[in-house]
Amino acid sequence: MTNIIGVRFKKIGKIYYFDPCGQEVRPGDHVIVETARGVEYGEAVMGNTDVEDETVVQPLKKMLRVATEADREVVEENERHAREAFDICKKKIAEHGLDMHLVTVECTFDLNKILFYFTADGRVDFRELVKDLAGVFRTRIELRQIGVRDEAKMLGGLGACGRELCCSSYLDDFQPVSINMAKEQNLSLNPAKISGTCGRLMCCLKYEHEVYAELQKVTPRQGSVVETPEGTGTVVSAQMLRGTCKVQLDDSADSPKVFSCEECRMLRAAKGGRGGRPCCAQRAEAQQHGTEAAAPIGPDNKAEGRTDRREDRPARAPRAPQDGARSERREKPARAPQAQADAPAPADGAAADEGRTGERRRRSRRGGRRRSRKPAGEGAPSPSTQPAGSRPET
Repeated sequence: MTNIIGVRFKKIGKIYYFDPCGQEVRPGDHVIVETARGVEYGEAVMGNTDVEDETVVQPLKKMLRVATEADREVVEENERHAREAFDICKKKIAEHGLDMHLVTVECTFDLNKILFYFTADGRVDFRELVKDLAGVFRTRIELRQIGVRDEAKMLGGLGACGRELCCSSYLDDFQPVSINMAKEQNLSLNPAKISGTCGRLMCCLKYEHEVYAELQKVTPRQGSVVETPEGTGTVVSAQMLRGTCKVQLDDSADSPKVFSCEECRMLRAAKGGRGGRPCCAQRAEAQQHGTEAAAPIGPDNKAEGRTDRREDRPARAPRAPQDGARSERREKPARAPQAQADAPAPADGAAADEGRTGERRRRSRRGGRRRSRKPAGEGAPSPSTQPAGSRPET
């Protein structure tokens, strides 16, 4: 077993684990720990806890000591120093004419490093800015470019609901949010209504996504044909949270009626729907009889009485041999080798004309470029030395 403590360096942020080195730490105590970026001052949110050795990522950073009153005064002085650095950095950015927005400044406990967080639309060449800041503060300077979501988390604010932003109040980390979550919850796809202060999709779309995903399995979609206690009809609308759907009956010209999803049995799913997925009533009936709920007949579901097993199909009769052109082509005797004529070789001019004519024919058939011919005496026989009746090589 390994004894660890959990420390948080910001009001809302991730929890990091350290080795207490045998010291007793209670939740709420402030401690001085050694981190990758230097000595830091943090708050213990988890006291001494024994965990399995396999769950700990070694090596653990060590806790130096429990913070004292003098350490708290150093932290207050560092915060004042960070505010001054913020103003100086903004002036330097304006002097260099850089397209970047400074968000906040942080100092390590021992002032070994000052971190500047900024946002920008693209890459920024801030090398000259770093040199100027290092000359002013005489310490290590680090500039970090962050996204708009991290900016909102650091600055805080109020959301469209009137409450404090979730990311700056209690969210430890950001979760991925997609537009499909808004579609499954039947929300308006207007970006102004589903976007947060940061301009991205609101984090709260993730909260109820799992509930809506489960309700969609038992709620018929709009346009589905269902069977109700009063007859067959088409779903006009559905309320997933209430578990009801409004159905327009086929044999009634009155306004649509509201039924519980458990009372409806899906006969045909809407186009682009969930196929043959059974509703609540079908699942309940299947559980009572111990059989699987019936699914509507569709492209993926075979009609009743149709045999799909290969062994149940009748065997095909063997094909009769064909005595057509194929067999004749196979039995066609091989062409006799071309006999060489004993006539004397033609003149050079006639052979050259015959070679050019044959070459043009072959080139027009294959559609390629003319290949370079080797001159006589460089590995290819001369036209005058070729046998009569044979084509010149190309």
